[in-house]
Amino acid sequence: MVKHFVLFRLLDNAEGKTKDENAKFIKQGLEALNGVVPGLIRLEVGINFKPSETASDVVVNAEFEDKDALEGYIVHPQHQAVAQYIAKVRSERRVIDYIV
Repeated sequence: MVKHFVLFRLLDNAEGKTKDENAKFIKQGLEALNGVVPGLIRLEVGINFKPSETASDVVVNAEFEDKDALEGYIVHPQHQAVAQYIAKVRSERRVIDYIV
């Protein structure tokens, strides 16, 4: 199994929405991929409720059957649509992928 974690810091305002609105939009878009992407076991998006200088705003916690499933997710058209939106509203992205 492969675990995929991504942390985002969002811009205060972007694409005509507030940070909170964009966080909810990202959550909805990414969680909609559950049951759609082959090899995706589970994907959960969390929105930070305790802002601080060192905190991220959004976390993606996903599990995949294997590395190939993760690669398929990355290029999946529905994921790409959300990823392109996220690129417009984020100020920072951190990622870690590891095998369990």
